[in-house]
Amino acid sequence: MFPINETMGQYSELFMLLAAGTYTVAFIAFAWDLAKSSKTLRAVDLKAAELSGAEAARVPVGAGVGASSAAVDRADSDVAGPVGRAERPTSSVSGGQGAGQTADGGMRYGAERRVPARVAVAVTVLGAAIHAAGVLTRALGAGRVPWGNMYEFLTTGAFVAVAVFLLVLIRRDLRFLGTFVVGLAIIMLVAASVAYWTPVGHLVPALQSYWLIIHVSIAVLSSALFTLTFAMSALQLVQSHRQKTIAAGGADKLGFMRLVPNALSLENLSYRINAIAFVGWTFTLMFGAIWAEKAWGRFWGWDTKEVWTFVIWVVYAGYLHARATRGWTGTRAAWLSIVGYLCVVFNFTIVNQFFNGLHSYSGL
Repeated sequence: MFPINETMGQYSELFMLLAAGTYTVAFIAFAWDLAKSSKTLRAVDLKAAELSGAEAARVPVGAGVGASSAAVDRADSDVAGPVGRAERPTSSVSGGQGAGQTADGGMRYGAERRVPARVAVAVTVLGAAIHAAGVLTRALGAGRVPWGNMYEFLTTGAFVAVAVFLLVLIRRDLRFLGTFVVGLAIIMLVAASVAYWTPVGHLVPALQSYWLIIHVSIAVLSSALFTLTFAMSALQLVQSHRQKTIAAGGADKLGFMRLVPNALSLENLSYRINAIAFVGWTFTLMFGAIWAEKAWGRFWGWDTKEVWTFVIWVVYAGYLHARATRGWTGTRAAWLSIVGYLCVVFNFTIVNQFFNGLHSYSGL
C-alpha cells in the first residue's frame, strides 16, 4: 500500500471541480438540443399543416372527403414518423435543415445532423476523462480503491453512471437521457463536495479486505445501471401522460418529448437494464454476506445497512416478477422502478449518515 499523499488528494479535488464544470456545459448543450429540436418540430408541424391545406385546396370538389383525409394522413406521417419511433423532424419536410430521424422504437442511430447533441456528447466524454483523472488521483493519494467513504462512493458512482451512459450510446441512441444523467452526475459531485467531503485517509480495519473491491465495485456498477433506468422510468411516466393527452384530443404542451421514444420502448429497455442490474445487486448482497462472515463471523446480523440492501433486492425482484408474470406494465412498472431507485438513494445517503451500525463508513 502506498502512503497517504495529500497532494494527490488535492489534485483529485481539482479534477472533480473541473469535471463538474465540464458536465455543466454538457448539461446546457443537451438542454439546448432538446429546446432547439422542439422548436424545429413546431416548424415542421406548421409546414406539414400548410402542405396539407394546399393539397386539400387543390382537390376537386367531386373527390370528396377521402382525398382530403389521405392528404392529412400523409402529412401526419411526415411529422410523426412510423409507429414506435421517437418523433423527429425529417429533412424532406423541413427543407433539409431538420434534425433528421435518429432513433426508432429500438433507439437505433440513423442519419442525423443534431449539432448540439453531438457537442453535448463530446463535452460529456471530456468531462468523463477529467472525472476519471479525479478518481484515479484519489486512489493514488489514498493508496487504495477510492470507495471507502461517502465522498468517494458518490464521486466514483457518478463517474460510473456517466461512463455506462456513454458506453450504451455506442449502440443505442439515448442522447435524450443526457440532460437527466449528466444532471444527476452534477448533483452527486456537488453533494459529495459540499455535504460528504472527507480528506484522504486510511480505511477502518473492517474495510481493509479484497472483498471491498469485489463487493463495492459491483454495487457501484449496479447503482449506475439503476440510475439509467430511473431516468427512463421518469421519462416513461411523462411520455405516457403526453400520449394519453394527445389521444384524447388535448394540446401537446411537451414538444421536446417528441425527441424521446414512446413509453413502451422506454419501458422495454428499462426492464432489460433493470434485469442486468438486479443480477449485479444479487451478487452485491451475496458477496456482502460472505465479507460479513469473514469480518464479523456471521453472514447476516440484521444491521441497518444489510436490511436496506435486502429491501432494495426485494423491490427490484418484485418489479421484475410483477412485470414478467403479473402483467404489471406501463405506469405501474415505472413507479416500481422509481421506488426501487429511491430505496437505493436512501440506503447510500440516509442509512450511511444517520443510522449507527457496523456499516457506518460515511467518513463524516
